[in-house]
Amino acid sequence: MSTAEYAVGTIAAAAFAGVLFKIVTSSQVKSLLLQIIERALNLAA
Repeated sequence: MSTAEYAVGTIAAAAFAGVLFKIVTSSQVKSLLLQIIERALNLAA
């Protein structure tokens, strides 16, 4: 029984990682992260 639970947990974690990867690599999130980094670098300079 624990092996089946482990397999389901692993599949769920992989699916969550795939969704998170799609979100982070989307153009909107990329531009938002770039703006945050540029703002942080401008404050440090």
